[in-house]
Amino acid sequence: MKFHKTPLQDAHVIEMEPRADERGFFARAFCEQEFAGAGLVSRYTQVNNSFNPRKGTLRGMHYQLPPAAEVKLVRCLRGALYDVIVDMRPDSPSYGQHFGIELSEDNRQMLYVPRGFAHGFITLRDDTEAFYMVSDAYMPGGERGLRFDDPHLGIDWPIQPELVSEKDRSWPLFDAGFHAVEQLRGVR
Repeated sequence: MKFHKTPLQDAHVIEMEPRADERGFFARAFCEQEFAGAGLVSRYTQVNNSFNPRKGTLRGMHYQLPPAAEVKLVRCLRGALYDVIVDMRPDSPSYGQHFGIELSEDNRQMLYVPRGFAHGFITLRDDTEAFYMVSDAYMPGGERGLRFDDPHLGIDWPIQPELVSEKDRSWPLFDAGFHAVEQLRGVR
């Protein structure tokens, strides 16, 4: 695997290294030793699967507060999505900045989302399926979210969202108190 740093502190794009022959290819999508060697979290407690039948479906921008702050490793198995992360850690050099990348069945790239980052995506094709590993269990009281269309964030989604849950439409605009950014200080 190849680990590529993003412009955001501690976030990475991960590229598999396929070995191909007449049968197709084989590649590792995860290796505990390689992740640990790259300084990334290498233990995960759950695996999530998200199927989205409609292009323009937006999910996010979600994160959890400590002690259940999550690392996510996101991959698109079918279709294509535009994945966005926002660094919510007030002591990070990339605090408040966002990064987006297309993940697809074609490029097979993965996005490593560190603790203290909000995460969301929009589907670019019908029948898009995302698969992601998560380092910590869901803790309802610790869940927070950012509005996908918050002008403070300035996320330039590549297409107009057509399907967004009421919950994701209802997150408040950025407010350091509600979003509990101080609780994310020192989170890695």
